[in-house]
Amino acid sequence: MSTRTDTPTHGPLAVDGVSSDEGHAALRASVRRLGELLGESLTRHEGPDLLELVEQVRALAREPDHGAKLAQLLSGVDDRTAIVLARAFTAYFQLANASEQLHRGLELSHQPSGGLDTALERLQDAVTAGEADPRAVREVLGRLQLRPVFTAHPTESSRRSVLDLLLRITANVEASEDPQQRPTDALRGQRRLAELVDLLWQTDELRVERPRPADEARSALHYLRTLAADVLPDLLEDLDVGLANAGLGLPAGARPLRFGSWVGGDRDGNPNVTPEVTLEVLGLMHDAALDVLSSAVRELRTELAASTQIVGVSEELAASLERDARLMPEVRADRERLNGEEPYRFQLSYVLARLEGTRARLRSGAEHVEGLDYAGPEEFFAELRVLQDSLRANDGELVADGSVARLLRTAHAVGFGLATLDVREHAERHHAALAAAYDRLGELVQPYASLDRESRRRLLSRELTGHRPLIGAAVRSLTGTPAQVMHLFATIRNCLDRFGDDAIESYIVSMTQGVDDLLAVVVLAREVGLVDLADGGGREGGPGDVARIGFVPLFETVTELEAAEDLLEGLLSDPSYRRVVAARGDVQEIMLGYSDSSKDAGIAASRWQIHRAQRALRDVARRHGVVLRLFHGRGGSVGRGGGPTGEAILAQPYGTLDGPIKVTEQGEVISDKYVQPRLARHNLEVALSAALEASTLHRSARADHDVLDVWDGTMDVLAAEGQRAYRALVRDPGLVPFFLTATPVEELGHLNIGSRPSRRPGGTGGLEDLRAIPWVFGWTQSRINVPGWFGVGSGLAAARAAGRGDALREMYAEWHFFRSFVSNVQMTLAKTDLGIAAHYVEELVPAAQRGAFDVIRAEHARTLEQVLWVTEQDSLLESTPVLRRTLELRDAYLAPLHALQVSLLGRSRAAGDGVDPALRRALLLTINGIAAGMRNTG
Repeated sequence: MSTRTDTPTHGPLAVDGVSSDEGHAALRASVRRLGELLGESLTRHEGPDLLELVEQVRALAREPDHGAKLAQLLSGVDDRTAIVLARAFTAYFQLANASEQLHRGLELSHQPSGGLDTALERLQDAVTAGEADPRAVREVLGRLQLRPVFTAHPTESSRRSVLDLLLRITANVEASEDPQQRPTDALRGQRRLAELVDLLWQTDELRVERPRPADEARSALHYLRTLAADVLPDLLEDLDVGLANAGLGLPAGARPLRFGSWVGGDRDGNPNVTPEVTLEVLGLMHDAALDVLSSAVRELRTELAASTQIVGVSEELAASLERDARLMPEVRADRERLNGEEPYRFQLSYVLARLEGTRARLRSGAEHVEGLDYAGPEEFFAELRVLQDSLRANDGELVADGSVARLLRTAHAVGFGLATLDVREHAERHHAALAAAYDRLGELVQPYASLDRESRRRLLSRELTGHRPLIGAAVRSLTGTPAQVMHLFATIRNCLDRFGDDAIESYIVSMTQGVDDLLAVVVLAREVGLVDLADGGGREGGPGDVARIGFVPLFETVTELEAAEDLLEGLLSDPSYRRVVAARGDVQEIMLGYSDSSKDAGIAASRWQIHRAQRALRDVARRHGVVLRLFHGRGGSVGRGGGPTGEAILAQPYGTLDGPIKVTEQGEVISDKYVQPRLARHNLEVALSAALEASTLHRSARADHDVLDVWDGTMDVLAAEGQRAYRALVRDPGLVPFFLTATPVEELGHLNIGSRPSRRPGGTGGLEDLRAIPWVFGWTQSRINVPGWFGVGSGLAAARAAGRGDALREMYAEWHFFRSFVSNVQMTLAKTDLGIAAHYVEELVPAAQRGAFDVIRAEHARTLEQVLWVTEQDSLLESTPVLRRTLELRDAYLAPLHALQVSLLGRSRAAGDGVDPALRRALLLTINGIAAGMRNTG
């Protein structure tokens, strides 16, 4: 969405330069008005002199070659004034972003469907033309499931208080733009808007302390509750009705859309996520879900006023009412006078009482009491179906297939917990626990830790089918890591017993490098009763086989991705593990890591190896008769796998999406995608439509295999040369000092935006210890954006030099994967500004350490040239002018923040350990402001 005008308006932070397109007039007007209100607030609080300084800085930033003048002006600004400047430009970005979200949502609401209608039409045409077998399509629809998984890292840089104020501001902007409002309403709205902007200025953008995992969970729940109440009912109804109209329909109990979460479950490198935290977070999630469901049932009860004076009820519902009257006499006494002849309202009163009883039971950890609370969501679903069947049999078909069906679909999507929690832990911690157990027994000829991977695999596979407790009562004598690991598994079992099997579904193993890494987790899960193969009779999925959670290898580096095929083959060929998969419904989940693979080998090698790995994993799963559920660990920024989700889903290799798919939603993009219900609907619809289309229609290759061979060979050349160039950069000893001085990465730890430390524990302080998030965040702040494009130019040039130029252009025109890859690189290049970056380098990096910047400049020029050649453009983003104008607008306001940040970084580093708190605060505000303007943290 563009916000550009050719006529500057008077007032602080007014919109300079946004498009004159008639369709954007309302957006331009709202941003202009908010900018004026911000200027008035700044004058009231800080005085006209500071407003004049803001205007002076803004005007300088618009001049060509403004760097020296702006630096000179800002060098004389004291710390307190620097704080005000940083806050002023950050507040503008916050207001402009919020307004843009509002108008983007309004525009989308007046446009054709976000993709669902198109996907359904294509599916119906394919079935009608005989290109898709209806029975096979229905089978796939039965397991269709898009699961966005909310993570806490990198978390939203803006505080919840700021986001809430911005939401109120946009609500008032929308109301004020209603042409039918009365003049008194307009005046009152204008006063309220000024009040809210004033409150925004008075609200601190920075967190006083680092959030706890429970705080991050509450933030995620805020969005999940809104989605469940305001988005899911309509979206799921449109999908269900659309499929029915196409002669297909969803099976009863289908869950095409669910949510997942890592908040409170991801403990890899985060010592703050303890078993106690996991239990606390699950309690919050279930309390919120039951509140959402109770609200929906109350609303349905208000509607269902059907009287037995007019219609009848089914025998099953009548029997249910009689039973409930005996079990809950207090509810009967309370409601009989009001609803004695309204059986559906009466029944929903009992349902509400049981939901409240369930909520109280889960809060206290008490035992389930038959009839007074629900043992699990299936009992709740069953009661709603009884009510629905009675309506259908008694002239209530429209209501049964309307309001009741809407509630059922939503309830199936959110369950009793809103989202399913994933647990993640590092592979080595599991082996440490097993080493303690086996070494205590003394039955191995050598210590467990010294066994090679194949020896461990054989040992653990045998152990799984045995009857003995490996650890048993000795768990009480464990200390350190082994004790912590066993405490975690015991907590998972307790959580499943208390909250149900939907509470935790997947146990993800970081740094999976061998079959033994997965078997180790299964053995430890067996120790607490989560897995039991002892009574299965040696048959796959025997009647006694139990696996209450699934086990998920995470392939994070290029080396691990290259070995993924052999590892999955080894896992599924192991008889013991194959029984575990059978007990899980013959579904094997695999997680693919974008962030670390990109940090390890560059974006070209990362994307290509992930694509190749998906093909190989697809083929292995098919050979073993297993449904593959891929979990894409994509980041918010392109350097960490970000980019449009729908395009990414459609760009997967054919046949890899066989119904279910999981995709991370990183903390930094959650507010942008889901804060406005209209935008939330659009984003979910696009992703769900892509999952539907890819699962049902992209089951075979779209291009001939000889063409694919040429494309594959071209990508091999591109990825190999891209990796070589990238690794030459990151392995240069001079890059570490350059990165640490040319970016504010060392200052990020003071920003308090997430509960997880930015570095892995026990490292040496080099780049290998730095997590992918701050790696991307640092480069983004100084506008170099290395992770999002470096190496691509060398790769494309190498492919062209090898005579593959025609293939590259053909790939861009016809191959969804390659077009998506190049488009994402192009967007990152557009956000890169080496002119701004040069200011960081010249002011902050000693002359002897600037060699890396010369390499970066050369590769940037090469990448820009090659991308423009492949896309046949004269300049970046020619085909997306709205995005280009938006980025140009943001640059006009980012320039002052960058210049201020450089000045403050210089002062802060000169002060050493004695940095004044005001100086640090000003610096952190620039980091926060640039993140708001770039819409990226990491």
